[in-house]
Amino acid sequence: MQLLKLTHNCLNFDFIGTSTDESSDDLCTVQIPTSWRSAFLDSSTLQLFFDLYHSIPPNFSPLVLSCLVQIASVRRSLFNNAERAKFLSHLVDGVKRILENPQSLADPNNYHEFCRLLARLKSNYQLGELVKVENYPEVIRLIANFTVTSLQHWEFAPNSVHYLLSLWQRLAASVPYVKATEPHLLETYTPEVTKAYVTSRLESVHIILRDGLEDPLDDAGLVQQQLDQLSTIGRCEYDKTCALLVQLFDQSAQTYQELLQSGSAPSMELAVQEGRLTWLVYIIGAVIGGRVSFASTDEQDAMDGELVCRVLQLMNLTDSRLAQAGNEKLELSMLSFFEQFRKIYIGDQVQKSSKLYRRLSDVLGLNDETMVLSIFIGKIITNLKYWGRCEPITSKTLQLLNDLSIGYSSVRKLVKLSAVQFMLNNHTSEHFSFLGINSQSNLSDMRCRTTFYTALGRLLMVDLGEDEEQFAQFMMPLTAAFESMAQMFNSNNFNEQEAKRSLVGLVRDLRGIAFAFNAKSSFMMLFDWIYPAYMPILQRALELWFHDPACTTPILKLMAELVHNRSQRLQFDVSSPNGILLFRETSKMITTYGNRILTLGELPKEQLYVLKLKGISICFSVLKAALSGSYVNFGVFRLYGDEALDNALQTFVKLLLSVPHSDLLDYPKLSQSYYSLLEVLTQDHMSFIASLEPHVIMYILSSISEGLTALDTMVCTGCCSCLDHIVTYLFKQLSRSSKKRGAPPPQESERFLHIMQQHPEMIQQMLSTVLNIIIFEDCRNQWSMSRPLLGLILLNEKYFAELRNSIVSSQPPEKQQAMHLCFENLMEGIEGNLLTKNRDRFTQNLSAFRREVNDSMKNSSCGPNSNEMMS
Repeated sequence: MQLLKLTHNCLNFDFIGTSTDESSDDLCTVQIPTSWRSAFLDSSTLQLFFDLYHSIPPNFSPLVLSCLVQIASVRRSLFNNAERAKFLSHLVDGVKRILENPQSLADPNNYHEFCRLLARLKSNYQLGELVKVENYPEVIRLIANFTVTSLQHWEFAPNSVHYLLSLWQRLAASVPYVKATEPHLLETYTPEVTKAYVTSRLESVHIILRDGLEDPLDDAGLVQQQLDQLSTIGRCEYDKTCALLVQLFDQSAQTYQELLQSGSAPSMELAVQEGRLTWLVYIIGAVIGGRVSFASTDEQDAMDGELVCRVLQLMNLTDSRLAQAGNEKLELSMLSFFEQFRKIYIGDQVQKSSKLYRRLSDVLGLNDETMVLSIFIGKIITNLKYWGRCEPITSKTLQLLNDLSIGYSSVRKLVKLSAVQFMLNNHTSEHFSFLGINSQSNLSDMRCRTTFYTALGRLLMVDLGEDEEQFAQFMMPLTAAFESMAQMFNSNNFNEQEAKRSLVGLVRDLRGIAFAFNAKSSFMMLFDWIYPAYMPILQRALELWFHDPACTTPILKLMAELVHNRSQRLQFDVSSPNGILLFRETSKMITTYGNRILTLGELPKEQLYVLKLKGISICFSVLKAALSGSYVNFGVFRLYGDEALDNALQTFVKLLLSVPHSDLLDYPKLSQSYYSLLEVLTQDHMSFIASLEPHVIMYILSSISEGLTALDTMVCTGCCSCLDHIVTYLFKQLSRSSKKRGAPPPQESERFLHIMQQHPEMIQQMLSTVLNIIIFEDCRNQWSMSRPLLGLILLNEKYFAELRNSIVSSQPPEKQQAMHLCFENLMEGIEGNLLTKNRDRFTQNLSAFRREVNDSMKNSSCGPNSNEMMS
C-alpha cells in the first residue's frame, strides 16, 4: 500500500510548476522527466499495473487505477510517433481486459477511477491514433456498452458520468477532423450513448416522484455540465438524435395534453409528464446550442426547426394554464431553451435564409426574426406577470431580456414591437409584480431589478437621442418613487422596513439605467434628473442605515456607476461646473459612510466582510472611478479652499488604517479595489501621499511590498505601477534637491524624503523581492516588474551591488563568472536617469538578462535539470 501511495505521489508531482489547483482535473498532462522515459517505453511497466489491478484486494485497486490515469496522461513529447502508438496499444489492451472482466467495477471508487481513465484516452490521444489500435473496434464497442449501462443506472455515481460523457464529447468533436482510413465507428455507437442518456433521464422521473428521491434537476450546475457535453454528442448523427427527440417529445406532449383535457387526471401522472417534458426541453435546447456553423447543413437546420416548433407549441399550452397552475422546473427548461436558441439563431451573424425559419413559417406562421423576437418578448412579459414572485424564473427571464438588448440589430427590431413599447411605458408594479414592495421578500432579491432596467435603458436609448420629454415620461415611476421617499424622510414617523425596501428597489433601478446610458446626451439627462434634487435622499439613507449593508451596498454601487466615465459619457461643457459638483457629492457620500462605518467597533470575523469590508471596498472603487474619470480639475479644490478632495482622501486613509494588512490580500474584491485606487493616487496625487504621517506611509509601502508577491496578476501589476510612481517621485525630488536649482521642494516632499531615508530597508526589501521574482520565479508580468526596478537600483546602488554579489556567490563556482556577466550586461548602456529612452533600454536589457540567467541556471547542478524535463 505504501509503495502504491509513493508511486501515485510521484506520478502526481507537478514537475514544472504549472498546476495552480491540485484538486482540479483539468490539467491532463503529466510532465514526466526524460530520464524516466525508458521505464515508460518498457511495456512491462504498464502491464504491471494492470496485473496488480486484477490481483490485489478491492480496497487497494482504486489507487492502482489512479496511477494508471496518470500514466495514461504522460506528455506526448516523451515518445516519437511509433513509440506512442505502441504505448497506446498496450494501454487500450489493458482497458479492454478490465471491460471484459468488470466485476471489480461494482466498487464505486474503482468505477470512478476507471471512468477517469477512459476520459484520458481521448484527452491525451487523437481519434486518428485510437482507430489505428489493433483492437479498436472491439474496445469502442465495449466502452459504448459500458457507457450505456452506466447511464441507465442514473442513480449510481452521477459524478463519474461526467468523465464518460467527456470521452464521448471529445470523440464526437473529433469526427470532422479525423483523416485516418480506418473506420471510427462513432456513427454506430454515438447514437446509442445519446439514446441511453435521454431515455434514462425520462425513465428516472417516475421513480424519483414515486420514491421521493433527490431530483437531479435540482442541481442546475450538474445538469448544465451534462447538457453541454450532450450538445456535442447529440450533433453526431444528428438525424438519429432528432428522430429520437421528436418521437419521445410527441409521445409525452400528447399524453400531457390528453391528461389536461380529461380534467380529472391524477396529479402524479401530470407531474410525470411535466418532468419528462422538462428533460426533453432542456435536451432540445442543448442540441440546438451544439450547432457549429461551419459543420451544419440545411437539413440539420430544418431538423432544428422541427424541434423548435414543438417546444413553442408546448409553451403556448403551458402559458394558457398559468392562471391556474404552472411548473417551475418546466419554465426554467423553457428559459434554457430560449437562451440556446437566441445564441444560435438570433443576432447579427445569423443567416436569415436558414431552413429553420422556413419551418417556423410553415408550421407556426413565424416568417422572420422580428416575429420570433415577438414570441421571446411575449414569453418574457408572461413570465414577469405570472412568476414575478419566483426569483429563479424572474432572474433568468430578465437575463434573457438583457441578452436580447445587447445585440445591435436585435435591439432595433425589439424597439419596434408593441410589447416592448408597452414595457417602456408601463414599468410599474401594477404590470410587473416583481417591482412591487413585498414585505416577505429579502432585500437582496431585488438584484434582478438592475438587470431589468439595464435592458429597458438600452431599449430606450435606441430612439431617445436628446428627447427630454421622452426621458421624463420614462422616468415618471422613478420620479414618483423618489418624491414619496422625500416625503417619508421629511416626516419623522415612517415605516423603516417599507422605506428601506422602497429605497433599495429604486436605487437598483437607477443603477441599471445608469449602466445602460453610456452616451453623453442620455447620461447628462440622467445627471440633471438626479442632481441636485435627489442626491440628499441617498445621503440621508446612508446616515440612517450605515450599519445595514443591504441598504448601503446598492447606494454605494449606484454612486460608483454615476461617477464611472464609461465611453467618455461624463463630458461636461466648458462653462459647466457639474464635474466639480459631482465630485463634491461623491466626497460627501464617501465621508458620510466612511466616518460612520468606523464607529461599528470590533466585529466577528465571519461578519467582518459583509458588515464593513465590502462597503469599504466599494468606497475605494467609487473614489478610484471619480479620480481617474478625467472630468474634474482637482487643483481647483485647493486653489479655492474647497475641502471636498481632502475630505475624501482623508476618509480613504482612515478606512485603510482600519483594515489589517492580511485582510487586504485575503479578500480579492477589496485587494483589487484598493490597489487600483492606490495606482491612481500614486500617479496623480503623490503630493498627498508624501504629506501623510510616517506610519501611514509605511503601511502603504508594506501593502505594496506584500502585493508584489500576490497570486492575482492584476494586484501584482498594480503594485508594480504604484512602486514605479513612488520611486520616480523620490528620484526626481532627490535629483532636484542635489542640484539646488529653481524653487525649493515643497515641505511634504522634504518630509517624505526624510522618512524614506530613515527607513531604507523598505525600498531595499522591494528591490530584493522584484529581482528575486524576475530571476527565480515564473514572472508573468515581466514588463510591469521592469518599470520600478531601474528606479529601485538607482536609488540603492550600494545595496544592489551587495545583492548582486550575494546572488553570484550562491551559484556553483563554475557558474559564477557567467552570472556576474549577466549582471554586467543588465546595466550595459544604462544612464543614471529615469527618462523614457533609458527605461526602455533597461527593459530590453532585462529581457536578455532573464533569458541568460535562466539558461545559466538550467545547466546548474544545484537546480532541477530543466533541459532534461522538457526535452
